[in-house]
Amino acid sequence: MKLSAAQQIDAAPETVWDALMNPEILMAAIPGCKEMTGNPEDGFEAVVVQKVGPVKATFKGQITLSDMDPPNRVSITGEGKGGPAGFAKGGADVTLTAKDGGTELGYDVEAKVGGKLAQLGGRIIDGFAKKMADQFFTRFQEILEAPAQDDPDQAGGEPPDQGGDGGDDGAPAKKKGWLKGLISH
Repeated sequence: MKLSAAQQIDAAPETVWDALMNPEILMAAIPGCKEMTGNPEDGFEAVVVQKVGPVKATFKGQITLSDMDPPNRVSITGEGKGGPAGFAKGGADVTLTAKDGGTELGYDVEAKVGGKLAQLGGRIIDGFAKKMADQFFTRFQEILEAPAQDDPDQAGGEPPDQGGDGGDDGAPAKKKGWLKGLISH
């Protein structure tokens, strides 16, 4: 299964790049991701729970970043084993281009499955892979744009520690501080 698309993100290419290298942001963006550890240099390990058609599986696998050209492009490769359900592997070539005051994030995705998952048929697998890619890049975009859309003062580059992280502002303020903190480190 192959898929190519692009999304406009209201953030500078350097900010988008930093987010792609951040395991907390990746974990929040990957649908069904329960754990993620590691770093861009050595790769990430992840645990993802997904249901594909009638098959629900917990995939444990690795994500490797290669062909890194900060902040312009990166190749993301992943492979996960889901026990009796089979395996899933794939990759995405991601390009970041400054455009219209933000970043155009382009991606070419290719995915393959084996085991019981492969027996479900091409249409189910292709639909699932497209849905996963769309969900990941949409969530990724929402995470990056949330601080700027919710609070213009937070988008000005101030450290997240100077404001809404701490006390009684409620969950939305904590979320904005948490997201901004992830992006700015």
